[in-house]
Amino acid sequence: MAALRALAASRLLVTPGFAPRPGLWPLPFGGPAPSSRSALHASAPRPGPRVAVVLSGCGVYDGTELHEASSILVHLSRGGAEVQIFAPDVPQMHVIDHIKGQPSEGETRNVLTESARIARGKITDLAKLTAVSHDAAIFPGGFGAAKNLSTFAVDGGTCKVNRDVERVLKEFHQAGKPIGLCCIAPVLAAKVLRGVEVTVGHEQEEGGKWPHAGTAEVIKALGAKHCVMDVTEAHVDQKNKVVTTPAFMCDTALHHIHDGIGAMVQKVLELAGR
Repeated sequence: MAALRALAASRLLVTPGFAPRPGLWPLPFGGPAPSSRSALHASAPRPGPRVAVVLSGCGVYDGTELHEASSILVHLSRGGAEVQIFAPDVPQMHVIDHIKGQPSEGETRNVLTESARIARGKITDLAKLTAVSHDAAIFPGGFGAAKNLSTFAVDGGTCKVNRDVERVLKEFHQAGKPIGLCCIAPVLAAKVLRGVEVTVGHEQEEGGKWPHAGTAEVIKALGAKHCVMDVTEAHVDQKNKVVTTPAFMCDTALHHIHDGIGAMVQKVLELAGR
């Protein structure tokens, strides 16, 4: 075997076709490698869209719905997006024991600190988010959107929206940059962006399949247009560049939620145009 290798090596050395040219690296089998400069330019990827994901805590009953957040991040990753995660540095409305479904008396938590659990520690105060530095923004659902990003859970249509959430929505909208929202989060857009089109799914409970169907009427009362969509679909308001999907507003299997969020993320990335 050693003799065979020596013979092959000697033939490569005397064969003109295998002689390395200036500026190229010789390969074991004689194929010319690109120069360092051409290799650098060939490998430089086109930068993906910069997407801000805005969380509202950690846990469906008092913060971000974790499955929705994870699904958004997976689809953004597959879409080649550069993601930065944000949350407001404010106290949660309250803390819910997720086993009992009841408030934990005397316990307090911070929205930014709790959201960092989902972000694996890499999170930024929402006060620092601007439309100048990002191409799109996406808001997962969970009761945190209605309790910590707004007072919708308590006040309904007369709710107040967190100052930075309102600012971010208006900035991205005015800059013509897409906004994605799922589950209950579309109420934020309905409250802040006059005349926007959104979906939270169906407008009838249909035997419990759509337990939060009444939200559609509140959205209409806010002056927004509600569009009936299935859980695997996303509605695109082309004029306002707002994309919404029902997610867990529907009582259904997780993979249907994942597919609907995928449709939303895909449309957001298309509108981002990067």
